[in-house]
This record gives sequence, C-alpha cells and structure tokens, in this order.
Amino acid sequence: MNYKEYLTSDILPFWINNAIDDNFGGIFTCLDEVGNIYGEEKSVWFQGRALWAFSKAYNIIEQNPLYLETAKKIYNFLPFCSDIDERMFFTVTRDGKPIQKRRYFFSETFAAIGCAEYYVATHDKNAWNKAEKYFDIAYNLFKNPNLTVPKFNPENAPYKSLSPVMIMLSTAQVMRSVDKDKYAPIVSEILQELLNGGYLREDALLEHVSTTGNPVNTPTGRIVNPGHSLECAWFLMSEGLYLKDRKIIEQSTKIIDFSMKRGFDNGGIIAFTDVCGMPPVALEWDMKLWWPQCEAMIANKLAYEITNISKYKNNFDTLEEYAFSHFADRKNGEWYGYLHYDGTVSTTLKGNMFKGPFHIPRMIMIMANTEKYFQI
Repeated sequence: MNYKEYLTSDILPFWINNAIDDNFGGIFTCLDEVGNIYGEEKSVWFQGRALWAFSKAYNIIEQNPLYLETAKKIYNFLPFCSDIDERMFFTVTRDGKPIQKRRYFFSETFAAIGCAEYYVATHDKNAWNKAEKYFDIAYNLFKNPNLTVPKFNPENAPYKSLSPVMIMLSTAQVMRSVDKDKYAPIVSEILQELLNGGYLREDALLEHVSTTGNPVNTPTGRIVNPGHSLECAWFLMSEGLYLKDRKIIEQSTKIIDFSMKRGFDNGGIIAFTDVCGMPPVALEWDMKLWWPQCEAMIANKLAYEITNISKYKNNFDTLEEYAFSHFADRKNGEWYGYLHYDGTVSTTLKGNMFKGPFHIPRMIMIMANTEKYFQI
C-alpha cells in the first residue's frame, strides 16, 4: 500500500477541507461520516494533537505549504485554551471560552509536542518557548500529583496509573529531539518508572498498580488495555533504538507478544480485558476502536523491521487487512472509530472529542517513512 499517497490524498484532506475554523482558528473534531460538523465545541487535546500531526507531515512527508498554513491556524488558537492559572482546558467553545477543565495534564502534553514540532517546521522561537512552558506544567503535575484532585481516594485506593507515564515518556522524547541536554535525563527518569514501577509483569502491562508498585486484585487493578500496552511497546522500542539498547528492544517485543495474545480477537484488537480472565467491567470491552489497531500495526511493523522475525510481519499483515477493510471509509474518507466485536460499524462519526487527526496520521506517517520518523 502507498501510505504516503493515502495520507496526502485521503486522511489529511478530510480534516483540512472540513474541520479547520477559518473564523476563530483551531480545529473542530465533531465530524460526521461525510465531514459535516455536528458540534462546535473544541477538544483542547486535539488542538495540540492536530498541530503536531500537520507539522510532522510537513517535516517528514512533504513540505506542502497547506500543511503549515493549517498548523498555523491551530497554533494561533492555543492561547485561548488556557485558564488564568496557565492550566489548559479540556473543551472550549468555538471562540475559545472555557467549557470543561479536567485533572489530567494531557492537554498540556499534546500542546507541548504540537508546539515543538511546529518549531521544527518554522524555527519560530516563540513556538519552542510555548512547548517548554506546556511541558513544564505537565511535568510538574506528573511529579506532584497532589497538586490536582486525585482520581482515586489515596487513603482507600492508593493507585498510580500507566497512562500518565507513557504519555510523559512520549512527550519527553519529542522534546529531546529539539533539546537533548535538557530532556534526555527526563526521558531516562520516566523510562525507569515505566519499566520498573510495577506496571510490567511477565504476562501483562497493567493499567493501575498500587503506589508502591504492587498489583491490586480489584477490577481496576486487573485492567489491561491492549492498545495502551502495544503503544507502550513501540515507545519503548523506539527508545531502545535511540539508546542502542538491545535489552529494551527485547522487553518491547515481549510486551507485543503477550499483548497480542490478550488483545487480538476476531480479527482486531479489543478495548479491554481482565488480567485474571474475570469479566471486564467496561461495557465496551470487546469493541474494536480505531486507535488500538493503529498502535498494534506500528508495534508489529517496527518489531519486524528490527528483528526480522516473521510472526511480527504476519501480525502486521493481518491487522492491516482488518483495519483497511473494516475501519477505512473509501467512499467518504478517513476511518470509522468504533466497531462492534463482529466488525460492524457502531457509529458512523469520523471524529469526536477523542478521535481526530492523530493516531491514524501518526501510524500512516510511520508506515510511509519509518527511518525518518525514528531518526534511524
């Protein structure tokens, strides 16, 4: 498959033609099957994510001025997405008025990578200054979780979660690509937490463990998210490549192996499972979502490129065939986001507050230009 052509003729044009707000700036993500906007509230996550996607496409796929113009419209909207305490919102109105603010610092991490990649494209020092500001906010909250209202009562449910660790690792890796001296130690610190913080078992990567790094025998403590596990695997693999550390690469392939065993079912990757085989509590546990398929494809393709072991090529071929025969909409463009277990479409939306131009274009850019993406 010609991934570059698919990215530049289908995926990116779908968003450029339908989602960019030429009046107030920024990007809409509530798009229906054909690209009509069904809601004007804006996801702040996706201001940063989309800024990253269009800037990255400009940097490693083709220097199309339209990508940079689109990125600039999103970049200019970012200042409307922060509160007076400089924390970012989760959703805002079309013109940037606050709607919802959450405890998570993911809006800041995505803004950081978006501004960093935009800086690479434009050499605008202000963009890098903003990237560092957003990163500093996120990193401070990562290091000091007591600064926000905890998700779980620390006295009765002393959990720590995988998702902040993996997102901070990926964010710090992007920042390191611009400033190695400052961010390499931070990458190293977060890497150690991911590998040695208790999440990684012999047979699973857990979503939640105790604050002391021990497994917890509760429905929350037993959750495995195969998409997260496979995403972590390729984050780690890319770090193994960067450090030329064979041990990290071997740990990464081990995660792929047990995650595929737990998560691959009926053609694609399911949303959740229970590490002990008990009933998963999430009602969507057996659904197929767009982003785990992307992460599984990246992980298996990269594993094959590094190890030349055929099972990873076979995994990738199976996942690729399933994704493009079930998720991809060849008539209207882009992908459906949510399938039932049997592969039928659950909802025809192409975007919402969580689905927009990020996981799919990232996967496609990696397929189109693996060496440049990972700087190998």
